Amino acid sequence: MSVRTATMPPASQIALLDATEGLPHFDAHLDASGVARIIAGNIEIFQINLGKLCNMSCRHCHVDAGPHRVDENMDRATVDACLAALDATHAHTVDLTGGAPELNPNFRSLVDACVSRGKHVIDRCNLSVLLLPRSKDLPQFLADRGVEIVASLPHHRRPNTDAQRGEGAWDRSIEALRLLNAHGYGHGDPKRRLTLMHNPAGAFLPSGQASMEREWKEGLRRTVGVSFDRLIALNNMPISRFLDWLVETDNLDGYMGKLYGAFNANTTNGLMCRNTLSIGWDGTLYDCDFNQMLEMPADVARPNVRDLDARALPGRRIRTARHCYGCTAGAGSSCGGATTS
Repeated sequence: MSVRTATMPPASQIALLDATEGLPHFDAHLDASGVARIIAGNIEIFQINLGKLCNMSCRHCHVDAGPHRVDENMDRATVDACLAALDATHAHTVDLTGGAPELNPNFRSLVDACVSRGKHVIDRCNLSVLLLPRSKDLPQFLADRGVEIVASLPHHRRPNTDAQRGEGAWDRSIEALRLLNAHGYGHGDPKRRLTLMHNPAGAFLPSGQASMEREWKEGLRRTVGVSFDRLIALNNMPISRFLDWLVETDNLDGYMGKLYGAFNANTTNGLMCRNTLSIGWDGTLYDCDFNQMLEMPADVARPNVRDLDARALPGRRIRTARHCYGCTAGAGSSCGGATTS
């Protein structure tokens, strides 16, 4: 699969969204809708981006990850700073993401350190990474530690998945899912939970998450004999490579209008930025993974994990911009899927 890179730096992406006609700033729309602006609560989820290195370069990737991002990997000192910061909070979950987090040389020791602290660990996995020679024992490693796998699969049908991730991606994903099933994942065991994550393959919103889950479970069971525990559906965020695609296909104004028109005030209480702290590969603190990719640090005095003051996190104002319409459209969107039914 050819490497795709974002054509615009983060500041240019924000400026482009700001120039969208007829679209108010997100906070202004909250005010006009009678919805309180977004304030952080207690940190429950520690999301750590271990780097932008990935074995894939997917069209919709908001991280702009790929094999070319070899120098943007979290080092050991920053991993240790993350663990020290984790100990200063009451977070119950550590969400490991990337890129492909498994490619970071500190991935396994970090998993062990979090599990030893009694934390629920999530591995956001692109599936194909499990087929690399270096990952031969990884499914068993994760299963033994009760790590939840949140696996990106654009669709349960081959054409939709290959359209986003390249020819052959669906076949590799199914092979990896069978491997996970063989290691106890996807059969209802809460200690070996397999979650699939769906992004639409175009400038539209996903359909209902619950009905999609039923369709996917039946489709994968019937066609390839694969099972999983739950499905989460995420709106495509108008940033990075997906923003490039929207511009290239003249879909930007239409898609932003669709997000704005589908604004759902009921989604705001479940936004991930309320209870999640996102940490970049270099240790910078962010309100969410999307703000991280737009280089919008959290509104604290020293936004770095090495200087984390856990007392300053609850009550801080969440930084917003027009991309936030992506999280509040339809049933909502967060790292945990829809935020309302």
